[in-house]
Amino acid sequence: MSGTRRVRPSPGAAIVSSPWIIVSIGVIVMVVLLVVALGSVRGRRTFAESPPPAPTMSLPELAATTTPTTSGQAARPPTSAAGPVVPGLSPRSTVLPARPTPSPPAGTGTARPGGPPAPAPAAPPVTGRYGVVNSFDGGFIGEVRLVNAADTARGWTVRLTFPRGRLVTAWVSGAEQGSGDFTDGVFTYRSGVALAPGASVALQFHFEQTGTTRPTSCAVDGADCSGL
Repeated sequence: MSGTRRVRPSPGAAIVSSPWIIVSIGVIVMVVLLVVALGSVRGRRTFAESPPPAPTMSLPELAATTTPTTSGQAARPPTSAAGPVVPGLSPRSTVLPARPTPSPPAGTGTARPGGPPAPAPAAPPVTGRYGVVNSFDGGFIGEVRLVNAADTARGWTVRLTFPRGRLVTAWVSGAEQGSGDFTDGVFTYRSGVALAPGASVALQFHFEQTGTTRPTSCAVDGADCSGL
């Protein structure tokens, strides 16, 4: 019995017979690796604290302009003709074009601004001036003196209005007689012969019971007589 050797188990057989030893060693290795990894992560910056500043663009400086001064006035500071320029943007005009002014329709008779003035109406060729030759109780003798200002011979027509009264007679003094009529207070006389250029003649008439020597209206060829 003393000569018998005791057989010792080999290290491999002990490890195989005790698997918890392998698991413990693996767990220890994983813990060590995890600690090393966490230490390396803490030494790094994961996020940037603030975004990098935007690149700036230097703008050309405008030349300073000075306003001339007069005696007693202080110099004004230089002003810029335009606002700051934003890179990448182009200025646009916001002024709308003016609407065209419509022209007045033709034939309205409105003179355009700045145009020639409208011509004055031409004077009638034959004009008349009213007057009283003689007045008496109950009546009077009056006349319309006619003047031809045209370059050619002209006929004429005289109209007098007397709301009251009675026409006794009418004649052209020193010239060819025409034709007359008195209806509803209106006395109308038309020349018998055209009046020569520059010539003058008097149409005379005798009225009674008019109450006045002044007619309500007097016209020669539609133009008012003078002298009233």
